[in-house]
Amino acid sequence: MQKVLIIAEAGVNHNGDINIAKRLIDEAKRSGADIVKFQTFNPQKLASKYATMAEYQKDNLGREESQEAMLSKLTLSWGEYVELAEYCKKIGIKFLSTPFESESIHFLDDLQDIWKIPSGEITNYPYLVDIAKTGKEVILSTGMSNIDEVKGAIDVLKKHGAGKITLLHCTTNYPTPMDDVNLRAMLTLEKECGCAVGYSDHTQGIEVPIAAVAMGATVIEKHFTLDRNMDGPDHKASLEPDELKAMVSAIRNVEKAMGDGNKVPSPSEMANIAVVRKSIIAAKDIRAGEIFSEENLTTKRPGTGINPMRWNEVLGQKAKRDFAEDELIEL
Repeated sequence: MQKVLIIAEAGVNHNGDINIAKRLIDEAKRSGADIVKFQTFNPQKLASKYATMAEYQKDNLGREESQEAMLSKLTLSWGEYVELAEYCKKIGIKFLSTPFESESIHFLDDLQDIWKIPSGEITNYPYLVDIAKTGKEVILSTGMSNIDEVKGAIDVLKKHGAGKITLLHCTTNYPTPMDDVNLRAMLTLEKECGCAVGYSDHTQGIEVPIAAVAMGATVIEKHFTLDRNMDGPDHKASLEPDELKAMVSAIRNVEKAMGDGNKVPSPSEMANIAVVRKSIIAAKDIRAGEIFSEENLTTKRPGTGINPMRWNEVLGQKAKRDFAEDELIEL
């Protein structure tokens, strides 16, 4: 199967500290992920001073403040994002950051060759137009949306020149309860929208993204952190480094296991055919000229003789020579 693109979502789990961000890049590289992704925004242009925190953010932080106040602690400077992109290039992992407003789109345009659109922007027409006009490939998360909203976003992107579009099914809640995952909706997106699909996971654990790959996901995105006990809105719904590495390893194994779909014996099992299959065998001593019958024939291992599927063909024929009990029958 096509290699799954694995995005290790560092997001804002750097807590505004570039040194933590670089450690996250190191861990993403160690895990085997293809991309490490951050989030780029101007807090004042992303949220008004009246915008309140989501319930999951209040729960995860254990306090309440305005979105603007929270976001101000979780951003980096333009120069620091450039530094992170250069660091990614140096150690050999692809840099990506999600922009949350027009200013960030124009800044990031020179740093990356694809876009990852977050679920919250799927109904943001001016934002979608700005992204599309770059002509680059787009990965679009579809949390909180219905199929008509997804199709509307695709129409805007295509109309204004976007490249290939991949849709990520996801549930925008951190962490996502298993009952809310609805993984089959990923297949609905593929069928209804005619786009490649993937899955952006916010559950606790690694089993759901692995299942998504088995169902045909071409992209997997998963939040990760250095430590789930760190202060911040997304840490509690993120994987720690060893868990991220385990997820990547499991996905790569699933890729190998999917195969090409042809039902034929695999190279590794060919040698076992002779060992575990059966042949037509003499059930007792048989004299030359005797008629083969259900009384003097049986089937036993090994499978190196006449295939038992020829049973009716063998019955009624004459033995051309003597056969000892348990000897392979020959015609």
